[in-house]
Amino acid sequence: MHKTGDVILGGLFAINLFSAHPDLTFTSEPQLPTCYSFDITGFRQAQTMAFAIDEINRNSNLLPNVTLGYSLYDNCIKLGIAFRASLSLVSGQEEEVTLEENCVGTPPVLGIVGDSSSTRSIAISSLLGLYRVPMVSYFSTCSCLSDRQKFPSFFRTIPSDAFQVNAMIQILKHFGWTWAGLIISDDDYGVHASRSFQSDLGPAGGGCLAYTEILPWGDDPAELRRIVDVMRKSTARVVIVFANKSRTINLMKEVVRQNVTGLQWIASEAWTLADVLQTPHFMPCLGGTLGISIRRGEIPGLRDFLLQIRPDLHHKNTDGNSMVNQFWEHTFQCRFAPPPAGWVETGGELCTGQEVIENVENELVDVSNLRPEYNVYKAVYALAYALDDMLQCEPGRGPFSNNTCAHLQRLEPWQLVYYLEKVNFTTTFGDQVSFDENGDTLPIYDIMNWVWLPDGRSKIQRVGEVKRSAFKGEELTLDEDTIFWNFESKQPPRSVCSESCPPGTRMARKKGKPECCFDCVPCSEGMISNTTDSMECTSCPEDFWSSPQRDHCVPKKTEFLSYHEPLGICLTTTSLLGTFICVVVLGIFIHHHNTPIVRANNSELSFLLLLSLKLCFLCSLLFIGRPRLWTCQLRHAAFGISFVLCVSCILVKTMVVLAVFRASKPGGESSLKWFGAVQQRGTVLVLTSIQAAICTVWLVSASPVPHKNTQYHSDKIVYECAVGSTVGFAVLLGYIGLLAVLSFLLAFLARNLPDSFNEAKLITFSMLIFCAVWVAFVPAYINSPGKYADAVEVFAILASSFGLLMALFGPKCYMMLLRPERNTKKAIMGRSTTK
Repeated sequence: MHKTGDVILGGLFAINLFSAHPDLTFTSEPQLPTCYSFDITGFRQAQTMAFAIDEINRNSNLLPNVTLGYSLYDNCIKLGIAFRASLSLVSGQEEEVTLEENCVGTPPVLGIVGDSSSTRSIAISSLLGLYRVPMVSYFSTCSCLSDRQKFPSFFRTIPSDAFQVNAMIQILKHFGWTWAGLIISDDDYGVHASRSFQSDLGPAGGGCLAYTEILPWGDDPAELRRIVDVMRKSTARVVIVFANKSRTINLMKEVVRQNVTGLQWIASEAWTLADVLQTPHFMPCLGGTLGISIRRGEIPGLRDFLLQIRPDLHHKNTDGNSMVNQFWEHTFQCRFAPPPAGWVETGGELCTGQEVIENVENELVDVSNLRPEYNVYKAVYALAYALDDMLQCEPGRGPFSNNTCAHLQRLEPWQLVYYLEKVNFTTTFGDQVSFDENGDTLPIYDIMNWVWLPDGRSKIQRVGEVKRSAFKGEELTLDEDTIFWNFESKQPPRSVCSESCPPGTRMARKKGKPECCFDCVPCSEGMISNTTDSMECTSCPEDFWSSPQRDHCVPKKTEFLSYHEPLGICLTTTSLLGTFICVVVLGIFIHHHNTPIVRANNSELSFLLLLSLKLCFLCSLLFIGRPRLWTCQLRHAAFGISFVLCVSCILVKTMVVLAVFRASKPGGESSLKWFGAVQQRGTVLVLTSIQAAICTVWLVSASPVPHKNTQYHSDKIVYECAVGSTVGFAVLLGYIGLLAVLSFLLAFLARNLPDSFNEAKLITFSMLIFCAVWVAFVPAYINSPGKYADAVEVFAILASSFGLLMALFGPKCYMMLLRPERNTKKAIMGRSTTK
């Protein structure tokens, strides 16, 4: 179909669906291939290009003083025919062609609108790219065509399959479908889509493919049965079919035969609008399908233009608008005489050319759902705007060598490519048209839904769109309330390989399985995950621990020897009891201070010893309660000084006993002068001052401090006092032990003195208890964790204090309170005399 003009644009369209034995030899008089099975949709696309050129020619603001013409060819959906047609369009560029009324031949073209197939566009554009002839496709979607190195002059007004794949991934992600099957056709359309799915589905949507199957060429029942069997056995409830309409029909026939239901189908744009599948036979299986569709547009005036189509009666269909004549025969079931060369005679009455299109029912004038036609319309306008920009170039300011401009009389196709890359306009429907560095337009798709109505009819409704803008990136818009779901629940299905891992767990990939197949492993103690499908568990901060559910961190439990727990209450009570007993004993001694037994046992040292024992009982309270700086510093100092004061008193009492015994012997009177009251006080003071000095040096050099220990229990913080200096603590205990051992040895030597001096036996027994307690204390203290170390030390203090108190003052109190007849000088001296 041709129309003359100053500039000719070529077009390739699928007018007939089949061809029979075409002669593709390049002879001087090539024969036309036999094409049949006329397709109204392809013819309407061709007429849309004719309408767009006619509209541009009538527009005084676009290409003024330039008339566009066209030369349109039928590719019969065959690569060889399409390739031959493209060569016919671009050949003869160097020849001078004179257009006269009876001229036979095709003028050279400046650009081509087409083709409708990715495979054919790849072959044709590979050739046209060598000469930089621009080719603007309206239906070729293969992402491979975005390769500017291989296809430098290829453009398209339909989005790339890469975006279509991304659009499908956006839908999968929106509904949480991470486990899907993929069915593709064995051609460029399907193979490149499969590669995009495999590379992009995981990173972009977090999903993976359960299987990938390739539809066979032609009708292969065995292979189709195998593919459907894979789909039926798979746990994936979502199936993506990225194939052309004819192969999808073969697949769906087998799906219906096996009655495979319960699947959610996602259709590529090649078969989303296939009416043949929207029948009561297929809809039980295919109802609810979500499909990607080319953007619908509106072209004002197109319907009126189509109604004005008339057959060409002058050229007898040999070289004129033979497409229109073929459409006429197809629509009105008539024939022209003689029949046109190149296709099968239809029979019927002769066509008059006066038939009225509106009187018959056909798809041609239905302009309510213009999709590929809208892309054709934009492709023609893109070429027109590029040509208009090129012709508006000012001499001396052009983009070519030496700032030259292109001229209409010497126009080269590669010059148009430059302007096509920069074209930018808005259609009357409001869509912006421009091309990126790969020749791709700003992508936008409609999302369609197959609705199965209660009365058995079906319809396709638009439920959203997905588009990419220069500023917001990819945007998915869905009206979920209007989507028809072909399930009993009327809700979107679940399609996952593994259910989401709840907070408190992490995903552990199953060996040998895709990445979206995983096990949910609980987080370890001290680690949490607070999000769904967490890849890793994170550690809690130092002072926090994981909750039982492992989904958040909670403050760690604190542990110390508390006044409120049973152990602390018991030790506190015992400490206060010991203090109270000391006070009682002190009161008894004061009350009986003039009695012989009190006076005979050095009453002053006894009072000082009781005071030191009371301090020993009270210092144990510093080990109970939450450790603070002052308690940590004071507890060991008070403990060390109190016990040294106590043991010093015992040591001095022992030494006094020995001195008195020696003084009772002839010549030993002088020994008592070294153990008078002043000397006794001085000795106790000096011995205690040494311990005080040790404590002072320890506190100044390496003071004990509160410490949060997390080594004993991971889920607890044990508050304890770090001794600061182990040497200081060892010296403190060692000094107490030295005095205790010395007291024990002296008392042991004096154990056989006469009964009047039998306090040496009591001192021996008390120091034996004292040493035994503290010898047992050391290993118990070292092996007791946390608060139990403090409890062991408090127990040792209390045990040794009670041992001293009971051993030294128990017998005396017994005599004063229960055996007062023995608390006389005569009785005490008498015991010695009797013996």
